Amino acid sequence: MRSFLSIVAFFLFTSIVVAQSELLAKNYFDQGEYEKALVIFNKLLDQNPGRSDYFLMVVQTHQQMEQFTEAENLLLEKVEGRRINPQYYVELGYNYALQNNETQANVYYNKAIQFAEVNPNYAYAVGDVFMRYSLLDQAVIIFEKAMETDSQKDFNLHLARIYGEQGNLEKMFEKYIDLMQSNVGYKGAAQQNFSLYITEDPTNEANSILRKILLQKSQQNQDILYNQMLSWLFVQQKEFKKAFTQEKAIYKRAAESDLGGIIDVGIIAIAEKDYENAKEILQFVVENSATPEAKLQGHQFLMKIALATAMPKDYPKIEQEFESLFNEFGRASRTYLLQIDYNHFLAFQSGKVEEAISNLKELIKENLTQYQEARVKMELADILVFDEKFNLALIYYSQIQKKIQSDVLAQEARFKVARTSYFKGDFEWAQVQLDVLKKSASQLIANDAMQLSLMIRDNSLEDSTQTAIKKYAKADLMAFQNKNKEAIAALDEIITNHKGEKIEDEALLKQGELYEKTEQFTKAETNYLKLIEFYREDILADDAYYRLAKLYETQLQNPEKAKEYYEQIIFNFSDSIYFVEARKKYRTLRGDAIN
Repeated sequence: MRSFLSIVAFFLFTSIVVAQSELLAKNYFDQGEYEKALVIFNKLLDQNPGRSDYFLMVVQTHQQMEQFTEAENLLLEKVEGRRINPQYYVELGYNYALQNNETQANVYYNKAIQFAEVNPNYAYAVGDVFMRYSLLDQAVIIFEKAMETDSQKDFNLHLARIYGEQGNLEKMFEKYIDLMQSNVGYKGAAQQNFSLYITEDPTNEANSILRKILLQKSQQNQDILYNQMLSWLFVQQKEFKKAFTQEKAIYKRAAESDLGGIIDVGIIAIAEKDYENAKEILQFVVENSATPEAKLQGHQFLMKIALATAMPKDYPKIEQEFESLFNEFGRASRTYLLQIDYNHFLAFQSGKVEEAISNLKELIKENLTQYQEARVKMELADILVFDEKFNLALIYYSQIQKKIQSDVLAQEARFKVARTSYFKGDFEWAQVQLDVLKKSASQLIANDAMQLSLMIRDNSLEDSTQTAIKKYAKADLMAFQNKNKEAIAALDEIITNHKGEKIEDEALLKQGELYEKTEQFTKAETNYLKLIEFYREDILADDAYYRLAKLYETQLQNPEKAKEYYEQIIFNFSDSIYFVEARKKYRTLRGDAIN
């Protein structure tokens, strides 16, 4: 036994030493200390002559030192032996390419292709090397010929990706559609890759090509896959009416049993504020629901549209519509989401705070699940904050955290504890909660926590009396209470009397957002421009650039200006949360064609 343990210990020690040596060699390589790296890689190769990765690192290190003859001799030994690995033909060809000898490089590339053509089992490995060196044309030849020679080989996924990189969009779309037809599991991967080329612009080249292919295929074969993909495409283009048409076709062919796809399009249309089409879509859901639950869901989203578009004069009618739905579906647990929406409307829009609080307390007494109860208590606590009953709100938020500790809703409740403490001026306790939330599993909550934490810390350090931040918190609460006019005035006072202090950029941004909310777009523009002029190096600069770009694009009808400010985010704020969206918007405004 002692002898066996000694052997095991020896092998463990040896493997640790080898791993450390490999790590050291790679570190030298990455740092550009190629001579030191070469010594260690050669030693590792001598100890492990069968390790192809060590061999290739020796070759690559010689190449980095422009010792191409040494690399060539090593590779020639590999391709002149009895058992040839065709990958080394590609490596040898690449060694010539590094010396700008394309003729000789192609000789060896072709040898690799011919070898794999005779024996398709080598196709994957050889094609992978070609792809690693961005030799896409050669990789395509390898994969296509392998599939022709051996029908069991399937390189369609590889080919689809390569066609996309080559700009051969038609072939790329065709391949992905073929993959989806053979296995629906490829649908998610296909849509993810399509998103790299598809934009919101229906006239974009990639959009046009995909639409044409799908329409042609749908005429030849009545596969609902084509309807699903057309619906997906129209959603990307925000053409929800067209997406609805496709979803209706799917619904009718699927024995009219599943309205899920139609509901999804309606929800996205609401999110994009296309209320007219959303209303038509969800009206269809209500009229064609096979179950009371589906019908209730349709009604709930229709009420969300009504609330989003309502003016004060519409409030009595909305109350009647809610009451009518409660008469039909009851006020028990199955309508708890509808009741949450109704009581939010009563408190935040209709001014009937006490009635909303009373209703929600009654709803808590119903036979709710823990999660349902937590959702109801969250709304109740929010309304109590709205009514400035902070301590009572904090009790409910804390109950939510205890009830559903592992759910993201508990994280949201913790954030709202911090926000409520901030509203009431208890910045120290708010900071304690926010420090915990910076590591939240929810990126959105973590980002919100980080922003509020930084704002409190920055403004507390500069002003020990916390005068300015107390004023800002009060204005922030007014905004939460929909007292937009009062909030704007309070922020004006901060901007005037605390000019040059840390709080000024926060006040400018918040006031700009409120100007947008109240449709005072030129005033919002002025705020964002001021923020950029005086605080372009501060943490809120990317927010100002993005909001200004979006303002020019959507409200002030100045696409050139929008493009200019999206471009600023792309080149100066690569780590911004707005970077991806800004790049997408910029390319759309510039009218990029994907090549």
